[in-house]
Amino acid sequence: MGLSAFDHPILSGLFGDPELAGLLAVEADIAAMVRFEIALAAAQAECGVIPQDAAATIAARLDGFAPDIARLRDGVARDGVVVPELVRQLKAGLDPDSASHLHFDATSQDVIDTSLVLRLREAALILDRRIEALDAAIGEIAARWGAHRLMGRTRMQDALEIRVADRLAAWRMPLRRHRTRLAEMTGRVFVVQYGGAVGTLAKVGPEAPAVTAGLARRLGLDAPDRNWHSQRDRLVEFADWLALVAGSLGKMGQDVALMAQAGGDEIRLSGGGGSSAMPHKQNPVGAEVLVSLARFAAGASGTMAQALVHEQERSGAAWTLEWLVLPQLVLATGSALLLGQRLAESIEGIGQA
Repeated sequence: MGLSAFDHPILSGLFGDPELAGLLAVEADIAAMVRFEIALAAAQAECGVIPQDAAATIAARLDGFAPDIARLRDGVARDGVVVPELVRQLKAGLDPDSASHLHFDATSQDVIDTSLVLRLREAALILDRRIEALDAAIGEIAARWGAHRLMGRTRMQDALEIRVADRLAAWRMPLRRHRTRLAEMTGRVFVVQYGGAVGTLAKVGPEAPAVTAGLARRLGLDAPDRNWHSQRDRLVEFADWLALVAGSLGKMGQDVALMAQAGGDEIRLSGGGGSSAMPHKQNPVGAEVLVSLARFAAGASGTMAQALVHEQERSGAAWTLEWLVLPQLVLATGSALLLGQRLAESIEGIGQA
């Protein structure tokens, strides 16, 4: 039984997002870490930091690497992070000379953070596509029923009559701003992490900027001016963006749930949830869950902000907090977008002609 609604054997029917869950799974994480090590060796060899033949051997031997998960779990219990045990397993498949050049002047946080960013970048592309699809779905609703009339309400009271298109605009316009925000922040958020033990890359020396640039290029990421071990604003900015997206969908869900109270006079939905006690009811389940996910995301983004208090050159406590919160926030936003799309497609009529 899962401890999260997102992977629970029953609740995942409502909250699950298999596509994004795959990016956050251990297999994807380890694959991205191995990709980092291969790219790092290649970048260092290109700059003359390690021998070319060592980098070639590392690339060849690590391709298709299959970890011992049980030993990785034991290693985390011992070391607090997975990388020391992972590097031990990676080196076990190399000759001694090549092994000495693997993970050269890198630290655990370089590997783990870059793996995270690689997978968050893919998640962001998926979320962006979903936002675009939801925007289009709402546009179709506007094309069909946008000229219909609704009672506009302020502070939950009847106010003045509006068009359906007016209410739909409040759902749709934030989605477009979220896409603009994501495009604008991409160069800040999806950047490689490479700083070594205390962020100085002392062993690499003057070649450090070139190695970092080469590493970033091979991974398809941007290269920062310097490492960001203790500067967590990038991840917190992305977490805030996730909460904004989920919150906007929560507004849509709340509107639909309230319109459903009036029955078919305001909105007609297909496939609503049934009641075990009242067979006549058709509950707006998707709309309700959007509200719950929005509230969950708002709380999670506030918790993520506490990771900004990242003491000195690297933190253990603040860093570990991110592992607990950020994956759940990604899944909450992804689930909200899936539900939002289904909700939009379930609208069979809205307003009065």
